[in-house]
Amino acid sequence: MAHVAKSPALDVPPEPPSKRIKLSPQPKKEDPDDSAPASPTSTPLVADLAEQLDAQERNKYVKGKKLGSGQYADVYSAYLITDPTQLVAIKKIKVGAEVKEMGISYDSLREIRFLQELDHPNIIKLYSVFSTKNQNLNLVLEQLPQGDLLKLIQDTQNISYTPADVKAWMLMLSRAVHFCHANFILHRDIKPNNLLIAANGEIKLADFGLARSFADPYQPMTYNTITIWYRPPELFFQAQFYGGAVDVWSCGAVFAELISRDVLFRAWPESEMNMVKLICEKVGTPTDENWPGVSKLKGYVTPTEIQPIRPKDYWLANFRTIGEIGVDLLMKMLTLDPRVRLSAEGVLKHEYWTSVPKPSKLHELPRKGGGMEAMGEDLKRRGGEVPGKENERGDKVARKIDFGAGKK
Repeated sequence: MAHVAKSPALDVPPEPPSKRIKLSPQPKKEDPDDSAPASPTSTPLVADLAEQLDAQERNKYVKGKKLGSGQYADVYSAYLITDPTQLVAIKKIKVGAEVKEMGISYDSLREIRFLQELDHPNIIKLYSVFSTKNQNLNLVLEQLPQGDLLKLIQDTQNISYTPADVKAWMLMLSRAVHFCHANFILHRDIKPNNLLIAANGEIKLADFGLARSFADPYQPMTYNTITIWYRPPELFFQAQFYGGAVDVWSCGAVFAELISRDVLFRAWPESEMNMVKLICEKVGTPTDENWPGVSKLKGYVTPTEIQPIRPKDYWLANFRTIGEIGVDLLMKMLTLDPRVRLSAEGVLKHEYWTSVPKPSKLHELPRKGGGMEAMGEDLKRRGGEVPGKENERGDKVARKIDFGAGKK
């Protein structure tokens, strides 16, 4: 059963004006949309209970420096007014022209809904939600000041890490994904820059803008999801019924990227057809022999050249640092047939985690740092954006290519 994190604004009745605590003057805010008053006397009495509760929740926080700004969201550093030592990050989701009719995008609704349901040490924590005078939603999130895994991977000049470090990071990610799946939630956008690092070194899975509940196995879902470099083959073949195996494939791609410090599946020029060709080259060509029924998927195209499934020796040659047991786990996470691919629970039961070396302890893990600005850059993005290509969502390419075009 999911752990539901209820917003304090829904549980605490408003105090009468006579009993409100007088607040000390607040510093000048960088957010012009922030209408939180400096003192209770300037707060207009509202007849609508919901508005009053929202104002009460908004007044708990003081926004400070802007950490990041994008088309989708602005991110600010903030603190709790009753305890300035309790630091948070406030993500202000903008109301864009494309969502004016409903007032908020589906991505934002998903992010709020699932973060309220999930409470886990390796998932970013949502403390509260409130709105502003321009109806922009503000998500109050925990501060994660140590950057993200992508920055660690890319800084080859200054950051080195060991197979034990990789094992620790992957164990935390695997636990987070298993918790999501145990609560019937698919993340659908697992990638290194959505794995933020807390002050103590913990990995936190963030950005649930593309998440989806999969409690109903007969409910079709979109295949235009997951950033293209981390998307599994069944979605390239336009499968509409899928489960946790899609997230496991993404985790396998992250695993390989941590080891080699390079994206495993990055086709050039970037297109879905080229991505499928790259998967065939690096893993093997999907056929009815190694994936029964794959040819019946709507987007499947009969290949002109068959690449055999890569043997363990191939994977060992490219990922020797994690040893034979680690390679066995990687291969099972990147199995073509999603029905044979390991589940999130199966990943955690693999002997890799108990083999030598043991996972590094939190205080031993390397950290990139970068301060809260790094978190601001991560959180300002919209779900599905390709790393390094802001405002370019990885699922747009799927609309440009029809895999079924060549199918008889």
